[in-house]
Parts: sequence; structure tokens; C-alpha cells
Amino acid sequence: MASHTIKIALIGNPNTGKTSVFNQLTGLNQQVGNYPGITVERKVGNCRLPGNIKGAIIDLPGTYSLNASSIDENVVIELLLNRNDKDFPDVAVVVTDVENLKRNLLLFTQIKDLEIPTILVINMADRMQKKGITLDIPYLEEQLKTKIAVVSSRKGTGIDKIKDLIVDYENLSTEPCLHASTIDPDYFNRLRQAFPSQLLYKLWLVITQDVNFGISEKKELLGTSFTKTRSELKRLQQKETIKRYQFINDVLKVGQTIDTSKANDLRTRLDRVLTHKVFGYVIFFGILMLIFQSIFSWSEIPMDLIDRGFAWLGTYASEHLPQGKLTDLIAEGVIPGIGGIVIFIPQIAFLFLFISVLEESGYMSRVVFLMDKIMKRFGLSGKSVVPLISGTACAIPAIMAARNIENWRERLITILVTPFTTCSARLPVYAIIIALVIPEKAIAGIFNLQGLTLMGLYLLGFGGAILSAYLLNKVLHTRHKSFFVAEMPNYKLPLFKNVALNVVEKTKAFITGAGKIILALSIIIWFLGSHGPGERFDNARQIVAEQSKAGLMTPEQMENKVAAYQLENSYIGIIGKTIEPVIRPLGYDWKIGIAIVSSFAAREVFVGTLATIYNIGSSDESEATIKERMNAEVNPATGKKVFNLATGVSLLLFYAFAMQCISTLAITKKETNSWKWPLIQLFGMSSFAYLVSLIAYQLLR
Repeated sequence: MASHTIKIALIGNPNTGKTSVFNQLTGLNQQVGNYPGITVERKVGNCRLPGNIKGAIIDLPGTYSLNASSIDENVVIELLLNRNDKDFPDVAVVVTDVENLKRNLLLFTQIKDLEIPTILVINMADRMQKKGITLDIPYLEEQLKTKIAVVSSRKGTGIDKIKDLIVDYENLSTEPCLHASTIDPDYFNRLRQAFPSQLLYKLWLVITQDVNFGISEKKELLGTSFTKTRSELKRLQQKETIKRYQFINDVLKVGQTIDTSKANDLRTRLDRVLTHKVFGYVIFFGILMLIFQSIFSWSEIPMDLIDRGFAWLGTYASEHLPQGKLTDLIAEGVIPGIGGIVIFIPQIAFLFLFISVLEESGYMSRVVFLMDKIMKRFGLSGKSVVPLISGTACAIPAIMAARNIENWRERLITILVTPFTTCSARLPVYAIIIALVIPEKAIAGIFNLQGLTLMGLYLLGFGGAILSAYLLNKVLHTRHKSFFVAEMPNYKLPLFKNVALNVVEKTKAFITGAGKIILALSIIIWFLGSHGPGERFDNARQIVAEQSKAGLMTPEQMENKVAAYQLENSYIGIIGKTIEPVIRPLGYDWKIGIAIVSSFAAREVFVGTLATIYNIGSSDESEATIKERMNAEVNPATGKKVFNLATGVSLLLFYAFAMQCISTLAITKKETNSWKWPLIQLFGMSSFAYLVSLIAYQLLR
């Protein structure tokens, strides 16, 4: 029995419940990161096994076979072929779906050929009776030369069986189920004789796959008589696949029985409605309305509590900590800055909650299918649907998802237009501006006007993406059209544990990622706003007193005027006044300009920046929230509120279309291997945003 930490690779086709099994094994003991040297997301987790043994689990990207067609699938092959990799598994756990066992077993038989100790997990056992499925486990174990755990990740049954098998992995058979070498005995015999110390199936994968294995065999093989043309290799791969399915069919004829009389067609009936060419879009539109209505309605109370909590905390720090620069930094910089992002945790959490529920239920795949029909009309690949839909969370992984598009021009267009899709980082900006300028009233007694505005901004971003794609398609003259093939998973009730883990993980990533930037910028902005060059800043009190001789002011009014004068003549005030002529036609003052510039690091920084500026610019010690401070801000020249309808709509449109994320530009550069395209993206989107915002403000003011 192993005494060290057992390294476990969790492998399977998409939609087999692999993530659910991973969550059951690891719980909250998991982390999300990227594979070394590559921007493909990976999950790793730890679990406690019987006998107080530790297990380190790596959840590999979903793959249908070891014949890689994407970078995600390459990751799986590279790990399984490189025994020198620090993550090379002691045991592979292949997760399959009981309703799609035939297709799932193709991958299993390939992994067995690599002679890695392998456990077969047959998931979704709770559906067996309903679907009339019975399995002869002893027969399947004998034929597949493995041990099998029949589990239901939904109900948590069978998980202990997986753990027991993992602990006993050293006793698992590593004998292949079948020998792929029979597809061309002469070729494989010569290969075996030339490389007697190498695993035969590993050599075959090295020859057929265009991936980085961290080994030298491929270079050696390319210069030998074992090289074949691409068409010859394809034919052999097809023969291999046919041979494997023949073996799987023979095994399942005896090992699996399906009573077709018990199978129902509920899924078919639901698909007929949810993917209907008319009703499908109506239902999806209705779901969107529900989501955005709920984001505003359900999050209002916790957001107000958080907002007032941070306002109280800032006042408390100012009153009870020793007077000095450090206290000013904490009370006027750090607390308002962090509060400007923490306030949006409820809305972010609700957004990810709805997305997780739609994905877990199987509905999101139907949405992708519906959107595919629209994409093709605008010159996009059907596969562009995935990046555009996933862009509602974050543009960075969404752009990486475009790697599955084979045609370069279609992939490039998808990369360039994906940032138009409204990501979660825009939500804080939208939420605070909508709350300030859009009345909180119901239309027809049902639909909240603020929720409808938020949904309109999401649809506007999506519309901007497909319109831009249409124009780029005309410019780049994309002719080749790739086809989008998506698997429709079964409908199922979302698993609470999976949804909860996803919401916690995504929200935590959003907050920690934005929090680091906001904390750093809050300190910088506080410093720039609390210090200034020359006598105008240092002698602000005397200058204000001199200017106000004729007027009577209360001490409080005097303090406010001095604070405002100092802010205007601080470093940040000078920067803001410098850029103000450019943004004034959009309805923005210099304070908003500073927030826009700082939000280039991350869109959500906009609110935190204003929270810091307004705290510096006021001597008011009351527990005013960021929303109240923004609502009270007045233009000295006109005496009108800064955040009125015209300015608010202009800001909403600017953030809907502008490229305001340096991380997105960086990933575009990485994916296109050129600065040309991210610069086109930056100046193209920002110029369009400026023009639209200008028109909106001039029409509404």
C-alpha cells in the first residue's frame, strides 16, 4: 500500500459529471490555476483517503479521445506521455456517463494502452433504473481489465469505493484491453524492433500528435522510415477507432442491458421547445429578464448593508485612530477603495449563481445551439458561440476558448470582438450608475426599469460583438466556414454543492483579483490627492479665506471649500484637469476622468477610485455611502448634479463599448502573437465608445 501522496489524474469526456466527482472527492480543498507555460485553466485538489493517506487530484480538461484536436486536449496527452512530469499520475480515474458508456469507453481503452493503473468510474447511477439500464460489473471488469466504481455524484454514493480503489492502485492491472497494433501489424512490428525500450502505443501517439511531450522521440522518429503522410496517419487512426468500437460493442452486448420500454422522451420534448426557432429565443429572453431583475431586487438589501458598513468603518477609523497620514490613508484611501468593490459581491454572486444553474441543468448547451444560428449570419464560426457566451464571466478565458476554431481568420475575428460581451467586471460600474440615474420603478407593475436597463446593456454588448464581426468579416474576406458540433447533455437538477463551489470560487477570484489592483490604486490615488506641488496646495486655507472675504461661511463650509480647493490643486487634480478638455464633451468632469483612466487596469476600479477621490475631497465626517456621495456631487459651474441622466447614459455606453482592460489586451497579444491586433482592438473599440457616448450626451443633456 502506498505511503506517499498518491497523484491522481481525473479524466473523462465533457458532460460526464467529472467536475461533480472532483468536488465530491476534494470539497473546498481545491485551487484553480493555469498549466505551466500555457493559459489553459486547471483544477487541483487534495483529498483524504482511507488509512490516512493523502491524494493529490488534478482535474484534466474534458477530452473525447487521445487524438487531440485542441490545446485543452493536448494538455491531457502531454501529461500522460511524460513520466518525468511532476504531475504524472500514479493512477488515472476515468469518469464515464452510464447513458453514454459506449462513447466514453473509447478514451478509457486508449489510456489503458498506456499501461497506467486505471480505474473506471461509471457515473449517474441514479438514472439507471429510470432509463432501464443494468450492468454486469464482474463481466465488465474482466473484459476491460480494471476495477469499476458505480457512483452517483449527485447523491454522493460510490465515492468511498473510488477512494478504496485509489489506495489499492498498485494492484490494478496495467494490461491493455486490446492491442491497437493489429491495425497495421508490419508497421508496428518494425516500430517495436526499432524502439524496444519504449511503450508501443506511446510511440504511436508521439507520431500522430502535434504536441510538446518534453521528450526527444518525435525528432528521432521524424527522420526514420516510420514517418507517414498525414492522410496515411488519418486512415490508420480511423482504423484504430473502428477497432476500439468493435471491441466496446462486443463487451457491452453482454455487460450492459437497456430496457427501451423504460426510456422516456422527456428530453426530446423539452429540446423541441427550448431550441425552437421562435419559442427558444422567447424563453431565453425571458430567462435573461428574470436574471437581471433578480440581480437588482435580491441584492439591494445586502448591498446597502455593505455600503453603510464601510461608510461607518471609514468614519470610525477617522475618529478613533491617532491623527496622522496613516489614519488618513486608511480612512480616505484603503477603506473607501475596498468598499467600492466589496459592495458588489452580492450582485456578482447572483450573476455567477444563475450562470452555474444554467450550466448545471444542461440548458446552457441549448443556448449555445440557438446562438449558433445567429453567428453564421454575421460571418462568425459556430464555435465562436462559446467564447461570446463565456465572455459574460471574463473576456480572458473567453478569448482563450477561441483556440478551438480551426480557421485563423474566424478565430481572429472572435478574439477581436469578444471584449464587447459584457463581463462581470463591468457589472459594478453598471450597477452604481444605473442606481443613480435610472428611476427605481416598475413597468406594467412587473418589470423593474433598472433591471431592464442592465439587460439592455448586456444585449447591446452582444449586438456590438456580432456587428463588429460582420464588418471584420467583410474586411478580412473570410471564406472558409467551420462547423460547430456541440454535445447536448441530459437535463438534470443542478447539484447544490457544485453550484455553491462554483459561485464561491468565481466570486473569490473576482474579489481577490480586483482587490489587489484596487488596494494598490487606492493608495496611489490617495497619495496623489493628498499632496500637491507649489503654494496653491500648501497655502490652500489662506487662498480660500482671501477669496471668501466677502461671503459668510460656517466653519464646516470653510473646511469643505479648503478640501475641495486642495484636491483640485493636488497631483491628481492637475492630471484630471489636464485630460478634462478631452472628456468634457462626454459630460465628464476631471474626477470621472481620473476614474476612467485608472479603470484601464480593471473596469471595476472605476467605483473604488471615485470612492477614494470623494472621500479626499470632503471634510464631511458623516457616514455617507459612496452612492450618496456620488449622488450629491454637483458641478460648480452649473450647480447641477454631475451624475444626471445624460452623463449616466454616456458613461454606461462608454463602458459598454470601450476596451478598458489591460489584461484582455495582454491575452489578445499572446493569442495573436502580435501587438498589431490588440492595438487595433484598443483604438477601434475606444474610438467607437467615445463617439457613441458623445452623441448620447449631446442628445440627452
